[in-house]
Amino acid sequence: MQDTFEFGPEENPIVYVKTVAVETLPQEVRDQAGDLDKLFAVHDAEGQQLALVADRGMAFRLARQHDYAPVAVH
Repeated sequence: MQDTFEFGPEENPIVYVKTVAVETLPQEVRDQAGDLDKLFAVHDAEGQQLALVADRGMAFRLARQHDYAPVAVH
């Protein structure tokens, strides 16, 4: 019997989608956000931001298009 398990690359790794208040972002991003008061950030499991988009649905579609499994963070 083998004592260890070997796993290959994780299929569809999880990414986290969270709401971000525009006022908390750098001025350059706030300028680009225009009239929006919130954006949606996509983060990997280590917390690295992968994307910042204006629409929650777009954040989920973008993640799936890149073979990630998105979940919402409250």
